[in-house]
Amino acid sequence: MFARFVYESFRRQKRRKVLAAAAITLGVTVATAMIAVATDIGDKINRELRSIGANLVVTPQEDSLDVEIGGVNLKPPSDGAFLNEADLPKIKDIFWGNNITGFAPMLPVTVTVGSDKNLQATLVGTYFAKHIALGNEDFVTGVRSTHPWWKVAGAWPEDGSANVLIGERLAIRCGVKTGDQIVVTGSQDPTSRANGAREMGYPLRVSGILSTGGEEDDQVVAPLSVAQGLLGRPSAVRRVYVSALTKPEDAFARRDPKSMSGAVYDRWYCTPYPQAIALQLTEVIPHSQAEQIRQVSQNEGAVLTRIEGLIFLITLAALAASALAVSAAMATTIFERRAEVGLMKALGAGKVAVASVFFAEALLLGLLGGAIGFGAGALLARQIGRSIFNSQISIQPVLLPVILAIAVMVTFAGSAAAIRRAVGLDPVFALRGEL
Repeated sequence: MFARFVYESFRRQKRRKVLAAAAITLGVTVATAMIAVATDIGDKINRELRSIGANLVVTPQEDSLDVEIGGVNLKPPSDGAFLNEADLPKIKDIFWGNNITGFAPMLPVTVTVGSDKNLQATLVGTYFAKHIALGNEDFVTGVRSTHPWWKVAGAWPEDGSANVLIGERLAIRCGVKTGDQIVVTGSQDPTSRANGAREMGYPLRVSGILSTGGEEDDQVVAPLSVAQGLLGRPSAVRRVYVSALTKPEDAFARRDPKSMSGAVYDRWYCTPYPQAIALQLTEVIPHSQAEQIRQVSQNEGAVLTRIEGLIFLITLAALAASALAVSAAMATTIFERRAEVGLMKALGAGKVAVASVFFAEALLLGLLGGAIGFGAGALLARQIGRSIFNSQISIQPVLLPVILAIAVMVTFAGSAAAIRRAVGLDPVFALRGEL
């Protein structure tokens, strides 16, 4: 009997019901799209932010050791120790190896360009787009992924070739253009010279002019093997820039892991904080020290936090607007049905019975608007993904009951005031139309 009563009540005043359902649908559509974006686009936003550049740097452990006696630094005046190039594939073996999007080793060498001994510059050996076999995976890494802001007029060199990039300011000083050949002579390290090695001149072909707006504009950037040959140190690497997808720092991330207990430490270690990934890099690369580049990591964290805050505010505003629209529609509906409410109460219906009828109608409206809004929100989320991030946003089926629950709660919140007024109507005045 109750179901029939609710059905008969629900199919009346169709215009009011359509307006209320439309308000719920619009709010739920925006909420669905924003929740889908927030849950699925996190890594995509992080990958977009990776265009800022590498956020971690790995250096030899000896570089962080400063010995001072009486205020005098006793650290030897050398270029420091080196990392082993053979250890670099281990970067992808860490717990968060799948979060590593790229890495680029660097090996700077002071060289003389051409026959003019006074024209000295720094030649930096690195990977451009190095193919590294990781089991069945072919991982491509280098400065083209870790330093995406580098602009090259010409062609990128091939790793292992004798082609180089020359910074635009250095190219002007040398009078060099794309396609020219230069000869660089490098001073080998003290160990190589002590073993009787002599300085060697390397003929190199300029495949492109590099423009970064930084110190690279005064440098020569070559394949890593060229720098190793000039230095006389095969497999040597001075530092490694690592680009990783990380979680923004919070209070837990800034805690000292040495002070944590086992379970707490495991939670910290298994969270992709920059510090946690840096620790894991230190563990797999012998005699190394990994640190986050704080300017990059902190800026990324601030941007992600603001994006998440914006998504939350948009969702909250859309749901609040829906609740207000539902409240207005339900208030008008109950005002028009005051005689019906008065008759129900005159026939003995209590406050619970009257309220249950209207809440049942609100439940049906919420489920209907939530289902339609979920479908429309899924389409909107996919459009946002294609237009902004050029990727597909997947809507998880588990999101449907969450959206339906949100729709019902918004409907109940918007209807509560009007229903409360309905159950408080005096049947005498309601039947006489005096309210």
